[in-house]
Amino acid sequence: MDKEFILKKAAEANVQFIRLQFTDILGVLKNISITVDQLEKALDGELMFDGSSIEGFVRIEESDMYLKPDPNSFLILPWSSQTSDAKTARLICDIYNPSGGPFEGSPRYVLQKALQEAEEMGYKMYVGPEPEFFLFHLDENGLPTLLTHDKAGYFDLPPVDKGEEARRDMVETLQKMGFEIEASHHEVAPGQHEIDFKYKDALTTADSIVTFRIAVRTVAQKHGLHATFMPKPIYGVAGSGMHLHVSLFKGETNVFYDESAEDGLSTVCRSFIAGVLKHAKAISAITSPTVNSYKRLVPGYEAPVYIAWSYRNRSPLIRIPARRGIGTRIEMRSPDPTCNPYLGLAVILKAGLQGIREGLQPPEPIEKNIYEMDLATRKMNGIESLPENLYEAIDELNKDKLIQEALGEHVYSRFVMAKIKEWENYSSRVYDWEINEYLAKF
Repeated sequence: MDKEFILKKAAEANVQFIRLQFTDILGVLKNISITVDQLEKALDGELMFDGSSIEGFVRIEESDMYLKPDPNSFLILPWSSQTSDAKTARLICDIYNPSGGPFEGSPRYVLQKALQEAEEMGYKMYVGPEPEFFLFHLDENGLPTLLTHDKAGYFDLPPVDKGEEARRDMVETLQKMGFEIEASHHEVAPGQHEIDFKYKDALTTADSIVTFRIAVRTVAQKHGLHATFMPKPIYGVAGSGMHLHVSLFKGETNVFYDESAEDGLSTVCRSFIAGVLKHAKAISAITSPTVNSYKRLVPGYEAPVYIAWSYRNRSPLIRIPARRGIGTRIEMRSPDPTCNPYLGLAVILKAGLQGIREGLQPPEPIEKNIYEMDLATRKMNGIESLPENLYEAIDELNKDKLIQEALGEHVYSRFVMAKIKEWENYSSRVYDWEINEYLAKF
């Protein structure tokens, strides 16, 4: 799409407002709304905003920044105004400095840099996500509760799965927005759902993930529900992940596939796996980026805790789905949907590319249930664990120069600063569990 096409499309569809969207360093979607008469100016990259107001961007004395929309991201939002027929569209933007260069603190630019590095090696990254989320009732004030609207489980049907109507509305809305939905179903926990969409190039997928989150929450609200991508909102049930199916292509050829190999995996695929495993602890700080993320990453709830890979076993960090040929891919199982997708995909790609460069070889795949292994058996098999909490993950990030390089100094330093503050805030609070455990006892 180019400028003329977008202007024509906006006029034909009676678009009156445009949301210029981008994420902060933590992956929270932000937008500036403009009227349609400012659209041409926006497409020419002439609109400025205050970058000092955005988490992790710049200081107040260097606040002026430019928004440059990506024309290919133009999308008319299917939810309409309550009071008129006017439509709202969105454009995802890159951030530029007043000097004219791209802003190094923009998460989208971090991914673009990694993709450029892959392109220089002859590769293009494709990703298919599997985001999970919970649906909860709202209270009388419209605030979210932890009351689920069903008691259903994995793949259950109505009437047990009372969220099907809302989920179907989400699917239809996403399809109107150009998503190719591959599957949608109830997940393991009550009130938990999953909607999977077809793999695309990594930048398009990252854009789609941030769009997906706002679309799901908007539709849920219309059904009187709250959709949350919080990884572990309820103790004792499975948490929400966002498995990422990753492959590399050269032109139309999937370079993860080798028909001459016994298992169908190329040396490029194996080296990519080895690179990701080598840097998995630091990657965890980006792909599982909240205090709550590590309440999900515990044994017994299908979430990976151990740094290993397998063909069928779902307990390791990386699984290889059975399909071969163009569908050969790795499934990264540790990320959760609070992850900033631009940063998450960038660090996974950077680690994998480094594995290819160095010709790394992964350890032998683990086909036994690692959750049932004792510590001695895991050590004998060389199986290490992911960080147990956010503080440990940030410590691993601080030791990993490659992942720091993937993020860039600006994003790395500000991300760590924000996450240390989050950890300190969490650590200093007194929680109900402590009151129940200690108040009467001591």
